[in-house]
Amino acid sequence: MNCDVTQAQIDSYQENGFVVFDDFLTPDELETWRDAVDEAVGNRKDRKLVVEGADEDDDRWKAGDSYYDYVFVQRINLWKDSPAVRKLILDPRIGRMAALLSGTEGMRVWHDQALIKQPWANPTAWHLDNPYWSFHSRNSTSIWIALDDATYQNGCLYFLGGSHQKTTYDNVGITENMADIFRVYPDFVTLPSMAAPMKAGSCSFHNALLVHGAGANMTGGWRRAMTCGFMPYGSTFNGNQNILSDEQFASYKIGDVLDDDNQNPVVWHRNPELITAKP
Repeated sequence: MNCDVTQAQIDSYQENGFVVFDDFLTPDELETWRDAVDEAVGNRKDRKLVVEGADEDDDRWKAGDSYYDYVFVQRINLWKDSPAVRKLILDPRIGRMAALLSGTEGMRVWHDQALIKQPWANPTAWHLDNPYWSFHSRNSTSIWIALDDATYQNGCLYFLGGSHQKTTYDNVGITENMADIFRVYPDFVTLPSMAAPMKAGSCSFHNALLVHGAGANMTGGWRRAMTCGFMPYGSTFNGNQNILSDEQFASYKIGDVLDDDNQNPVVWHRNPELITAKP
């Protein structure tokens, strides 16, 4: 794994809000990630997220037939029910990269996501990540690992470089309208769109307040990606339920520190004694 982070990469990430690491995985590691994610996604069937204590008939996290369901096949927190994915996502080397790029003392896993564009999938509209989550932070970040070549034709990522410096926690949903984000941030309409095609095995990190999206899959093939959002150590509850179970949601009040190591393990910290992730 190419997990070295240079000062130039940190500077680029801070300025643009994202950075690409070519050849992040070795060929053997790429096959390991593909096999682990494919198996975990298959075992989930139509469940996007398995919530502890939830009724099996609860349809809130069940894949359906909406426009959003044809943006990508989305499966969340595979690390929690797949030992193979757990070993990969809780790798402290990835947590260290996330912390160094964002300038934080440590990172907890917020949630992972398999984001797989099926053949002829819809585009992913411009949006922000962090406003969906149960904490607010200008330093949260996500890794996006290409398990297949991500090309202009099959739905590579696009970023509005530097937008993370001006965004708030206002957001729009991922809908049919690519340009909805400009209703919230009209000044961004003239920002240049920066494409990030990647070879399989490469990855990117992007600030979770950076405006980003992805193109449609204009091919008959699949475009697999595995992602993970990271929460800076010490982050506090903002009132959003997001992936929290009803019981967890009811137990928090706004301002409480999100420090449940079973839900959000510390994957890396400058103080090794505070690392709680067990791959």
